[in-house]
Amino acid sequence: MKKSYKQLFLFTMIIFGLSILAACGNKDGGASNSSEKSKDTQLLKVAFNQPESHPQYKAMVEFGEKIKERTNGAYEIEVSPNELLGAQRETIELVQTGTIAMSLVAGGLLENFNQDFAVFNLPYVFESAEHQMSVLNDQKVVGDLYSSLKDQGIYVAGAFHSGVRNVYNSKHPINTPEDLKGLKIRIIESDTNVQMMKNMGGTGTPMGQGEVYTAIQSGVIDGGENNELIYSSLKHAEIAPYYSYTKHLMFPDYLIVNSKLFDGMSEEHQQIFQEELLAAINHEVKMWDEDVNKAIEEAKAAGAKFNEVDTEVFRKATESLIQEKLTSDNARKLYDQVREAAK
Repeated sequence: MKKSYKQLFLFTMIIFGLSILAACGNKDGGASNSSEKSKDTQLLKVAFNQPESHPQYKAMVEFGEKIKERTNGAYEIEVSPNELLGAQRETIELVQTGTIAMSLVAGGLLENFNQDFAVFNLPYVFESAEHQMSVLNDQKVVGDLYSSLKDQGIYVAGAFHSGVRNVYNSKHPINTPEDLKGLKIRIIESDTNVQMMKNMGGTGTPMGQGEVYTAIQSGVIDGGENNELIYSSLKHAEIAPYYSYTKHLMFPDYLIVNSKLFDGMSEEHQQIFQEELLAAINHEVKMWDEDVNKAIEEAKAAGAKFNEVDTEVFRKATESLIQEKLTSDNARKLYDQVREAAK
């Protein structure tokens, strides 16, 4: 009996002690709330196909820090670079299913879900980064379009500047469409890009970014088309040294979010998300020009040869594509809004 009383006494004292500790921890709500926030933090994974040195990666990391701070730890954003979560086309499907929260994807891929996105992927549609961003992050212009994929599991939260795309190859400088004849050029998968490259004189070959270096090296393709940052960071100057300023595209990279995830956020958190994303986009544009100058010098050191091109020849060659792609009233309205903003 005595043993039982002793055990009961010890048990009672332990419970009493724990109660005191809990009361102390809850005096100002700090310890308890901190623990609660930690348990409730939702990890949001973001797929990205470029390295950590890319301005979009740096902008997204800053975006994640701000989101975590302003939502009191409700969300933590983890950006995975270098196609660690898959090529862009694959990550769109992962976002749709909710396997990952977000992905940064090239503009050309979204026209496979809604043809009206093709308006922003047309050759020579934008005149400058400022012109591009003034349109693509204006909700009055793009609000309905960005929400149009929600029934497919995708919400387009915003658009990043992704430079000006130019042609590069392993054979010779490009000055006219005739110079592209017979060359297989890697493009992002979309009907618009296939037709564009055909009009420019070459043959468009859709391919994931991670495969391009080996494909050029082995002769499967002859080159690619992209901005100076990617050309330099992926070391393509080593196997395709001729970089020609055709300036044919300035399409965006979109941040896509699983639609159920975004719609499930509180109105306050949605507003914070959009505010901080716009701030990240504006900072990314500023970082871009600085990084491009560095990339050009690095590419030259690796053997790149840059040449200017009479872009009017290529602009005229692709004019018919614009009319072919403006297939709906909404597409024509969007195109007119884009061109009006350039004035």
